[in-house]
Amino acid sequence: MERRSRPDERVERDPEARDGVRSQPDGIAPRESAYLAIADYGVIGDGRSVALVSHTGAIDWWCLPRVDGDPVFARLLDDRLGGSFAIQPRGPFRGRQAYLGATNVLVTTFTTAEGEARVMDFMPALTEAQKRRYPVPFRAVVRRVEGVSGRVPMRLLLRPRPEYGAVTPQVRQTRADRYVMAWRHEALHVTASIPLRIDPGTLSADVDLVPGQRVDVVLSYSSEAPAELPTLSSLDLIQRLTLAFWEGWSGQCSYDGPYREAVRRSALALKLLTYAPSGAIIAAPTTSLPEGIGGVRNWDYRYCWLRDAAFTIRALLSLGYGREALAFAEWLLHTTRLTHPELQALYTVYGEAHIPERTLAWLDGYRGSRPVRVGNAAADQFQLDVYGEVLDALRIYQRAGGRFDRDAWRLIAGMADVIDRRWAEPDDGIWEVRSGRAQHIHSKVMSWVGLQAAMEMANRARRPLPVERWGRTAAAIHAWVQRHRYAPHLGAFTRTPGGPDLDAALLVMPLVGFLPARDSRVVSTVATIQRRLARGDLVYRYLGEDGLPGGEGAFVLCSFWLVEALAYVGRLDEAHAHFQRLLTRRNALGLLSEEIDPASGALLGNYPQAFSHIGLINAALTLQEAEQGRLPRPFSQAVIPE
Repeated sequence: MERRSRPDERVERDPEARDGVRSQPDGIAPRESAYLAIADYGVIGDGRSVALVSHTGAIDWWCLPRVDGDPVFARLLDDRLGGSFAIQPRGPFRGRQAYLGATNVLVTTFTTAEGEARVMDFMPALTEAQKRRYPVPFRAVVRRVEGVSGRVPMRLLLRPRPEYGAVTPQVRQTRADRYVMAWRHEALHVTASIPLRIDPGTLSADVDLVPGQRVDVVLSYSSEAPAELPTLSSLDLIQRLTLAFWEGWSGQCSYDGPYREAVRRSALALKLLTYAPSGAIIAAPTTSLPEGIGGVRNWDYRYCWLRDAAFTIRALLSLGYGREALAFAEWLLHTTRLTHPELQALYTVYGEAHIPERTLAWLDGYRGSRPVRVGNAAADQFQLDVYGEVLDALRIYQRAGGRFDRDAWRLIAGMADVIDRRWAEPDDGIWEVRSGRAQHIHSKVMSWVGLQAAMEMANRARRPLPVERWGRTAAAIHAWVQRHRYAPHLGAFTRTPGGPDLDAALLVMPLVGFLPARDSRVVSTVATIQRRLARGDLVYRYLGEDGLPGGEGAFVLCSFWLVEALAYVGRLDEAHAHFQRLLTRRNALGLLSEEIDPASGALLGNYPQAFSHIGLINAALTLQEAEQGRLPRPFSQAVIPE
């Protein structure tokens, strides 16, 4: 495959390349297996950016200055051009990762024939009061390497390649322990406790670690000059404060039901995916990790999908994270004002609506999965279900004590009116297929949910809104779905009226209360979806054409929806068994991607995926409620702690 350079950039030659092929450091696999499995990565973050760190000690993905910015390390999408920051033994080794307790501080342990070493990776996380007292730069990565036993020869190779590998930074030393790697008006400031070699676009060092010996390296990003640069002497304090921050946050988790540790790890993952300045929660911190290796189903998920809203707010509130849930609800109210009364499916972390999609032709893609996409054209689709999910999220917000101002009520009424006016139109559907619009049954179900939520909110607040008109429309939607959309020969509600295709999204019918959970059609739909779309505990989204070539993996969220649906229809033991098998699908750190290959068990799609972890949390909550005899009941009607 011919590699094409970015049209507006000069890509400087990799200083390690010889005859166009980069020599591999010891411990790194050759070109044909150069990409690690998605499951081989841990994640660290600080509420503004997220980095992926492999069990081989390499940071292969880090976007700046925020989660949807250009990456300075993008080896995940091109093993030659992308750039990375590797700290690893110089000879053969085995690496394993673990988080320090209930924190997002990551430890990678290397075992060699000569001894053992470990690297601790984190981004400083302090309270607001601590930030004023102990200034630290935003968007910094701290890497602390220590010898544990024996003698371990280590290599440090820092090779940023900003703008998806298209730019090689200029490197200079500014002090004995400080270096700057600059491009355009941006820079990485590097502080290191050992001298580093300077090569074009690269910093490196070799060191032989013995027990107790430590090497510290800190990367700090700035678009100008950072207000504060960390000092090596302050790292012990920053580490203690960061550990205390995460321990304090995870300690707030009020959930004490089954599978508590898995639920808490998923909550910690969601916290990493929360953009602190706005309260938005992104779908994933990566782009273009494929739904099928070598395929074209590669999308940019570094944005906030509105449809996640109700599921997210329910999960956070039920775990005791009211501040995050209410911040997300406030973000929703702000964002929906920007395109009122119409909604997009997704927005940026600051609620920006313009997210044009483009491809980066010069990148090979993860394991040759092309094209690599930046931006997401799904922002231009009409997805009717989004209105229902947002209104349901706001209903949960109101039940938890949230209040709406005049503008918010105007938004609520406007969204309900859009449903009232457009519910009978075809739409692009929840799965964002690119085969054109259709009459998606799931979209109608969620339209009904949205009108129910709007009526409840208006009645609860005694607002003079057209609830009678909304009620008539809700009744019409309900009748429309029941009259013609159940296929007796299939034993299920189908994806579209009269169509042969099944849709796993319809597993939510009992969850949202559209029909009683023990309704024979609901019970049969759950059984048919399980028989036709499931491969053991894993569930595919749908059958049928979607306008794209190739296939995809099973969808993790749908797999957790099946757990909930089984619990609702009374198959509780089976629901527990499914959930327990799904927990084994996580990687060693308890993280999940968007999809899983049922044949190999490999994680597929963008990672870690918020929707997957939200699905895990909500499934655990449903199992707890079922054990306590509080089902069937729609999740939006659950008792939320104030």
